[in-house]
Amino acid sequence: MRLLPLTAVIALVVLPGSAAAAAGSAPAGASGFTITDPRIKESSGLAASRIHPGVYWTHNDSDDGPYVYAVDSATGKTVARVTLTGIGTPRDVEAISLGPDGQLYVGDIGDNLNGTWDHVWIYRFPEPKQLADVTVKAEQFTVRYADGARNAEALMVHPVTGRVYIASKSEDKGGLYEGPEKLSASGTNVFRRVADLPWVTDGAFSPDGGRLTLRGYFFAKTYPWKDGKPEGEGERVDAPWQGQAESVTYSADGSTLLFGSEGESSRVVAVPVKPAAGGSASPAPGKPGGTPAPGAPGPAGEQGGGGFTKGAAVLAVGTALVLGAKRLLRRRPRD
Repeated sequence: MRLLPLTAVIALVVLPGSAAAAAGSAPAGASGFTITDPRIKESSGLAASRIHPGVYWTHNDSDDGPYVYAVDSATGKTVARVTLTGIGTPRDVEAISLGPDGQLYVGDIGDNLNGTWDHVWIYRFPEPKQLADVTVKAEQFTVRYADGARNAEALMVHPVTGRVYIASKSEDKGGLYEGPEKLSASGTNVFRRVADLPWVTDGAFSPDGGRLTLRGYFFAKTYPWKDGKPEGEGERVDAPWQGQAESVTYSADGSTLLFGSEGESSRVVAVPVKPAAGGSASPAPGKPGGTPAPGAPGPAGEQGGGGFTKGAAVLAVGTALVLGAKRLLRRRPRD
């Protein structure tokens, strides 16, 4: 289990109201839930099932094994555990995404020392049609970055083109990396940088492929997706405060964003999706699917929607401390 990032500790200590709110109930009409399976202690990715309504796929960050779990959002209980065979020992699994081919893509892409491993892996297997504990043979793809090894926690498969993207995680300047048109299991797949990004811990495409949402410890933004890359500065998303902000996905119908975190009995918080600029109007404030009225509780009961607008000074101090003490937070690489 990795150390809690210093920025998250600061948020929990200085902003206890926001952190406590994130652990509460999601707004009425949303599909937030609590993961109850004691085996899932480091949920680090989320992907909404397309064939099992209300089911979300997740996995542990590390120290677990080749397992992927299906969680029913109605109860928070695990309804299936998939054991992957045909791959090596997972090293640092950080992300999961569902492609247009009906297959789940699992990103074993973490590298906490930013260059310890000259390659990482992606595992792929068909989403099971039946929800039950099952063992499946997965394909394994070797990945290298064109500009050298780096740490990453976000993997996104475009729901129209099927192209795989990885977002690197860096205090200085992260990047979005585009994979080849089709992954090859017989050779190395070179991912090339196509855009600069802030510190990203996860990301997800909207079901129609028109938008990309990215989250970090202290931000969440949605970008229009045009010509194979995010466009502009993005629009802020009212995401919740979470101590170990690790995952995000769209609901299968695209109406809701689900934000998850690590930890035992971790809460997945639902946030209604705002329409794209120029799109149809949102439902009236306070109505199901609408944004909260001004001053009303936002996602998970937080005032103002929990959009990371509070404590700007705290964020600045936290960022400075992280940059100065990042070596203290890094763990030793696993063999």
